Amino acid sequence: MFYDPREGHGLPHDPFKAIVAPRPIGWISTRREDGAVNLAPYSFFNAISSDPHLVWFSSEGAKDSATIARQSGEFCANLVGRALAERMNETAIDAPRGVNEFELAGLTEAPCRQVSCPRVAEAAAVLECKVVQVLEPDDLEGNPAGVIVVMGQVVGVHIDDAMLKDGLFDITRAQTLSRLGYMDYAAVTETFAMRRPRWGDA
Repeated sequence: MFYDPREGHGLPHDPFKAIVAPRPIGWISTRREDGAVNLAPYSFFNAISSDPHLVWFSSEGAKDSATIARQSGEFCANLVGRALAERMNETAIDAPRGVNEFELAGLTEAPCRQVSCPRVAEAAAVLECKVVQVLEPDDLEGNPAGVIVVMGQVVGVHIDDAMLKDGLFDITRAQTLSRLGYMDYAAVTETFAMRRPRWGDA
């Protein structure tokens, strides 16, 4: 089949998020100016550069995480492993502003080194980030898409030592969770390696 998303797909549910998958989950923690903290998962999240280390998360609408990150200039991206899936999901609730999602989900706030917002102590890895740019893209017609993209540079990395094997971060130990389409998730339990070919070796 073929369809133009602007004209509808004719399926029971939009397949877009199932096609662009798996996507790592950006479990974003922030701190407001009044000291209140916020924790929420974002399924539009990824790394965009390794030198410097840049990551981004995208908020469909002016939700708390994007708003607070823009104001404070910082955020944390906490890694979600399978063991934290249910608690991550609890933090996705549409709670009233001011509710502490750490407390709601029974999570521990841990201090960061380079940013003032807390991180999830139970997370296998955490990226401390400083905001470098906030984008609000338009659609093809030049109308605001209603999306806020927050880009941050990683200024600190926390890793649970139990997730290291021979000096490498073992994603199968962390069982890193990814967002799929519909209500679906996947945990990484198996990997395989391929070396990139070099023209001179052909």
